[in-house]
Amino acid sequence: MTTIAFGSDHAAFDLKETLKAAGRAEGYTILDCGPATTETVDYPDLIPPVIQAVREGATGVLLCGSGIGMSIGANRFKGIRAALCLTPTMATLARAHNDANILILGSRLISPEEAVACLHAFLSTPFSEEDRHCRRIEKLERMW
Repeated sequence: MTTIAFGSDHAAFDLKETLKAAGRAEGYTILDCGPATTETVDYPDLIPPVIQAVREGATGVLLCGSGIGMSIGANRFKGIRAALCLTPTMATLARAHNDANILILGSRLISPEEAVACLHAFLSTPFSEEDRHCRRIEKLERMW
């Protein structure tokens, strides 16, 4: 079963805990890369541990208040395709068309129920492997 590596800032701590419980309930192994409390943290500090876990085969989930900072930060790493999603449809398309390996969620923009639905969609959708999507991902990788 897939491991899900979670990282959040303080603003998204509660949503991270909700998503961890949902992942456990579906039988996933959970890796919490922090934080352990709601004390203020700098979101960039939580990105590298999740990136490392993704490089080791985990699926990543990063959360902050808007999701924007985590998205900007995560996508600076080679081989990472982090997708900020607000709906399960976005999460499905991020996986199917972009082979996204990190789901980004903004805790101030999405309900816990919708976030759980996004997580489920992201985890249950495989990459389509259609030629056009493979070609586009290869072009993105060459930008580095």
